[in-house]
This record gives sequence, C-alpha cells and structure tokens, in this order.
Amino acid sequence: MFRKPKRKLYALIFVLPTFLAFCIGFIYPFIDGIRLSFYDFKIITKIKGFVGFRNYARAFEDESFIRSIWYTAIFVIVNVVLINLIAFFVAYALTIGIRGSNVYRTVFFMPNLIGGIVLGFIWKKIFGAILVHFGTTLTTNAGWGFWGLVILMCWQQAGYMMIIYIAGFQSVPSDLYEAARIDGANKRQLLTNVTLPMMMPSITICSFLTLTNSFKLYDQNMMLTGGEPIVNGIYQTELIAHNIVRQHDNMRTTAIGQAEGVIFFLIVVVISLAQLYFTRRKEVQA
Repeated sequence: MFRKPKRKLYALIFVLPTFLAFCIGFIYPFIDGIRLSFYDFKIITKIKGFVGFRNYARAFEDESFIRSIWYTAIFVIVNVVLINLIAFFVAYALTIGIRGSNVYRTVFFMPNLIGGIVLGFIWKKIFGAILVHFGTTLTTNAGWGFWGLVILMCWQQAGYMMIIYIAGFQSVPSDLYEAARIDGANKRQLLTNVTLPMMMPSITICSFLTLTNSFKLYDQNMMLTGGEPIVNGIYQTELIAHNIVRQHDNMRTTAIGQAEGVIFFLIVVVISLAQLYFTRRKEVQA
C-alpha cells in the first residue's frame, strides 16, 4: 500500500497532463480573448492599439447582433420548454412497464450521436422536400427557419435528456409512492406531489444542459439556414454564436466579433447561474 503523501504525488502526476492541456487549450485562449477585445486588430499577430470599450460600444450599435440576441433568447425559451417536456413525458412513459422500453430508449437516444453538421444537412433535405409543396424554403421564410431549428434540436436533444429523466424516475424511493397511495393519492397527485419534487435534481441538470446547448448552437444553424433570409442587410434566423463567427471572419469587424464573444460569455454565465440557483432551491432530500 502506498503512503498517503505518495498517493497524492501519483495523483498529481496523472492529473498534470490533462490540466496542462486544459490551460493551453482553454484557459490561455480565454484570457487572451478577453484582452484582445480591448484592442483594434484584424489578425492577432498584428494588433494596432488599445481602444478600451470601443469594440463593445460598436457591438451594441450593430443591429444584426442585437437581433441575434433577441432571436436567441426566444429560441432558448422555446427550446428548453419543449425539449424538457418531451423528454420528461417520454421518460415517464418508458418507466411504467411498456413492452420493449429498452428498444424505445435506444431509438430515442440515437439522434444525439449524430454530429451537428450532418444533422443540419439531413433536416435541410427533409424540410426542403416538405416545404417545396408550399412554395417556400427555410432560407426564404424566417418563421419556418425558426421552427426548423426548434424541431431539429428537439429531435437531437430530447433522447439524451430522456436518459437523465429515466435515472431520476428510477431513483425515487418506492416507499414514498406506497405512503401516498395509502393516503388516497391518485396518479395525477402522485406525479405532481411525489414525482416532480423528487425529480428536481434531474430537472436542474436537464434545464442547464438544454439552456447552454441552445445558446451555443452553431453547426445546425449554419447548415440549416445560414442565418437567412437577409432583410435590409440583417440575418433573420441567426443565433448569437453564428453572428459572432461571421463577424470574426470578416476582416473589418474581427475586433467587434471578439467583444461580442465576451458579451456572449457573460450572458450565458449569468443566465445559467440564475437557472441553477432557482431550480436547486426547489430540490428536496429523499
């Protein structure tokens, strides 16, 4: 048996490579990205000079960026609600003894294994074949573009959240159900007064994952609509992540795109922490 100090030394040796990779691949670029947002530059090897908060001011003056914020906010709200409702009730149905439930779980989970680019391409073809009969496309009708993104995300993410909810259902003590039945509770009362309170940890996790995944969505947005249609020079179906990448790739607005990335980070952090705070307050102990 190793002595305790020696075990700590071996633990540090094993952790060190991963920690160094994390610092090189994430911590350093993140800190340097914040620094660059206060400078004027086109490429990071040719920084012109310090400009303070000018890039941030220009970001908030950009109508396309402001629209992408509001568009993303609506998209996130709809997405979080629909994905969690679908996943919750599918998980509930698969934990009450339906025949072939293991097969259904596998089928519902499989879309989560498909990459974003491939998923966007598949659904673009599907929607294209359907909407051609209505004389429109995803890239000419902003309404269809929005619901196309929502349907795609629900199809991809609901299966993953379903697995978490199933684990939550299975962790509820059976004694609570038995005691509630003895008190005369019906199925609806069991669901609302026993299951939901005990499921709050799973609801917290799934809400957090769907929230952050919806904010970070890029691949599917790029492949499905590319932000189009464009009206008066403003992309109508563009999420924040897509807007930032587009701005950053434009040599004239690279610095503004860097500032928008920092703003985006702050928005996601504040909203995610608020969501965790409010949902964890409702958690109860078994």
